[in-house]
Amino acid sequence: MSDPQQGLSANTGDWPKALFYTALIFSIFQIITAAFHPVSTQVLRATHIGFLLLVVFLSYPARGKSQPWQPLAWLLGLAGMATAAYQWYFEADLIQRSGELIDADMVIGITLIVLVFEAARRVMGWALPIICGIFLAYGLLGQYLPGDLMHRGYGFDQIINQLAFGTEGLYGTPTYVSATYIFLFILFGSFLEQAGMIRLFTDFAMGLFGHKLGGPAKVAVVSSALMGTITGSGVANVVTTGQFTIPLMKRFGYRSAFAGGVEATSSMGSQIMPPIMGAVAFIMAETINVPFIEIAKAALIPALLYFCSVFWMVHLEAKRANLCGLPKDQCPDPWAAIKERWYLLIPLFILVYLLFSGRTPLFSGMVGLALTSIVILGSAIVLRLSSMAMRIAFWIALGVLCAGFFQLGIGVVFGVIALLVAICWFIKGGKETLTVCLHALVEGARHAVPVGIACALVGVIIGIVSLTGIASTFASYILAVGQDNLFLSLVLTMITCLVLGMGIPTIPNYIITSSIAAPALLDLGVPLIVSHMFVFYFGIMADLTPPVALACFAAAPIAKESGLKISLWAIRIAIAGFVIPFMAVYDPALMLQGDSLLATAFVVLKATVGIGIWGVIFTGYLLQKLYWWERVIGFLAGASLILATPLSDEIGFGLALLFIVQHSWRARKLKRLAEQG
Repeated sequence: MSDPQQGLSANTGDWPKALFYTALIFSIFQIITAAFHPVSTQVLRATHIGFLLLVVFLSYPARGKSQPWQPLAWLLGLAGMATAAYQWYFEADLIQRSGELIDADMVIGITLIVLVFEAARRVMGWALPIICGIFLAYGLLGQYLPGDLMHRGYGFDQIINQLAFGTEGLYGTPTYVSATYIFLFILFGSFLEQAGMIRLFTDFAMGLFGHKLGGPAKVAVVSSALMGTITGSGVANVVTTGQFTIPLMKRFGYRSAFAGGVEATSSMGSQIMPPIMGAVAFIMAETINVPFIEIAKAALIPALLYFCSVFWMVHLEAKRANLCGLPKDQCPDPWAAIKERWYLLIPLFILVYLLFSGRTPLFSGMVGLALTSIVILGSAIVLRLSSMAMRIAFWIALGVLCAGFFQLGIGVVFGVIALLVAICWFIKGGKETLTVCLHALVEGARHAVPVGIACALVGVIIGIVSLTGIASTFASYILAVGQDNLFLSLVLTMITCLVLGMGIPTIPNYIITSSIAAPALLDLGVPLIVSHMFVFYFGIMADLTPPVALACFAAAPIAKESGLKISLWAIRIAIAGFVIPFMAVYDPALMLQGDSLLATAFVVLKATVGIGIWGVIFTGYLLQKLYWWERVIGFLAGASLILATPLSDEIGFGLALLFIVQHSWRARKLKRLAEQG
């Protein structure tokens, strides 16, 4: 499989000027359309895909790692933009003759589908285009299949109309979400990254945990969880925080494979970490038509359990191998790091407040992005002011100006940003800050490309599934199994997610399985959000599961270890990620879908004890190395707490108590013998 960032991997400062300015115009277009809505949603989706195609063909070669051949790159890229221009210019005509395609429509539709398939192949390799190609072939030829898989047959023009001109194909919900929320949040993360947020998170985590037992690995877990609040991208998280944490872990005695596994596991968890989470969370909110806040609330407890269990595994491994932390004098002061860069947290806190007060993700993301740019530009100006009183007055004046936004609209904020840009242009050091902002805009477009192309291509699956009704056929198979055994249905769904995830990223994995398997789980009595979360979780776990394990292979060159060895450690460290979705199905209170907080507290206690004991089993160490029969008792205790059958909780707590008491007694006895000897 090709490296997901291969074509755009160079530093943005080293990009060809044409590519740099194309990416810059792409980001500016997205900001303007998010703020002022000058075009219809169909034109927005079409132009978003047009820009994606142009950036991809200018940067990714047809094969190998060399620069793409420029004449062909421009031809293909401008052909992609032409499909958007056609949708824009002939928008009214296309609406009037909806479903009745003329020859020009057919040419544009076929061109768009071919270009999206080729762009996805260049960015992500062959797996996703092949899966989408199978669905496309099914739409064209499914009438010749036997049994339940047969459909009534659709003309070539019907398929093209469904995929290239409606809102259920390439321009479907995932593309809409990519063109609105996702792009804004990627830009938001990019601006914070350029402003030094990674340094703040890393210094804070280092100061709190660097000197503790197994400190470097704990720093990796905490910094990745914090990074997840702004990036929401697992593989991006691996290659940013991993550059620092993996070598640090290795330096202090952790095995290369374990260090890579910790970073990969922690980074993938960033996609389930509220408040921002990953792109999938926004797609899920739009797909099942619930406020984003409901998705974030459902994810909160599982995310905390996930990171606590990873932290626990790291602690046990450090104890087993007796790995010390850094000397305290080598760790930065966490509160000094906050004091130095506290202003970077303002946009993050305001974003969280807006999301949790019921504002739309689009509004919240726009305000968060605007505030971040104001903070970056404002801090460059403040450094030129000598007295503290003048600095405070400057920030207050800026705050008052921005407050006008609530009365006078987003134009006020753009006016403030324009004023700050003008001031920065004339002061010492200001031009460097403006360069940082330009590169943040271009970085945002870079990170949006793999997400956007995946969202566009899976529209093929959505279009064919909604046209043919194949989802109900698959759902009926799962329902037939689940009538007798819900657990077996869950296992089948899990395997589907993991197998699909071997070749495709989390976003298309979620979209495919949620359109096919989630409705079946819903019919089996699983609550709506829980059924979608179940699919989402295993889409993420697929990036840690052998043989492909994308996150682990991203960590491999940094850890200087094989991706497969890292993956084998990652699935042990991430045991909570495999357990929590099953627990949530059997007891939805774990995702705050129950009747009372007491029910939630009880299931959290069960999950904590069960996952905690399984952490001990898979590490093989608690106070002493475990005997084989202790592992058996511990495994049965964890399994009983995870199951939701009569008496299983009582048996689980009883076995857990037996396990802890006898192990503590044995450890004390061995310690006494060692002291006497």
